[in-house]
Amino acid sequence: MNTNAIKQIIRNPKKLLGRVNHRYPTLLKLMSDTQCVQFWYKHCFGKKLDLENPKTFNEKLQWLKLYNRNPEYTKMVDKYEAKKYVAERIGEEYIIQNLGVWDCFDQIDFNTLPDQFVLKCTHDSGGLVVCKNKATLNINHAKKKLNRSLKRNYYWVGREWPYKDVKPRIIAEKYINLNQDDCAEYKLFCFDGKVKVILVCKGEAHNDGTGARTNDFLDENFNRIPVMSLNPNSKEELVCPKEMETIKMLAEKLSAGVPQLRVDFYLVCGKIYFGELTFFHNSGFSEFVPQEYDEIFGNLIHLPSKKIDSSQKN
Repeated sequence: MNTNAIKQIIRNPKKLLGRVNHRYPTLLKLMSDTQCVQFWYKHCFGKKLDLENPKTFNEKLQWLKLYNRNPEYTKMVDKYEAKKYVAERIGEEYIIQNLGVWDCFDQIDFNTLPDQFVLKCTHDSGGLVVCKNKATLNINHAKKKLNRSLKRNYYWVGREWPYKDVKPRIIAEKYINLNQDDCAEYKLFCFDGKVKVILVCKGEAHNDGTGARTNDFLDENFNRIPVMSLNPNSKEELVCPKEMETIKMLAEKLSAGVPQLRVDFYLVCGKIYFGELTFFHNSGFSEFVPQEYDEIFGNLIHLPSKKIDSSQKN
């Protein structure tokens, strides 16, 4: 595809979306990282991405994709390597036990796995199979899903470059029941190593849009922030758990030296488990209601010095 055709896609993404949606992965590989994030930003928000003077949370995440590249970030997003990285910094007691790691699905010996477990790919988001009863597990369905993920380089989706060189593998880990009443997922948004925003997620969401998932934003003192994104707010009163100070301390240890990092933990019946490290919340395409919070959260990000490599050039 020539340069003019690529520029046309960037200028008119909504017009072309319906016609070439299923071909996007191929077309987008012909774009530079800068062109690609410009394209997706214009499609999602209907306006041009400002990389010269970014102000909003989503704009600054796109800027960080392009200009803040630390090779250590690749280890931090690898779902296998991240556990070792995190354990070295905060301790093994917060790590969900691994049951095995394999390069391909056919290497898995299901006879060695317990009745309940989770399979996930190490290099992407969405390559997940939750087994609550091994006797009823649809192995063919699991194989198709995980094999699809193994073939995909998640980097191409939104140019989240830390994923580009993660080795595709499958891990099995201990099953943790996240649907208990005394359970929540806490996503802590850290800015220069300090927790400023906490996202409390409860319930289960499904790929078909069903489920009772709720998202609530709070400040570092556990006061509600009147904003909604992706899932509805809960109607219940949110009580700060006694473990929150420990969770915040752990998140700040893991995010030290990073301009913006989301550190996820599960709290299950009083036990703290590490979830994952995320550099680009929703790949930097979050819709906030009211919209003003995109800039309010953006003000919390202080951009470092720009670093450019050849893959980012237009």
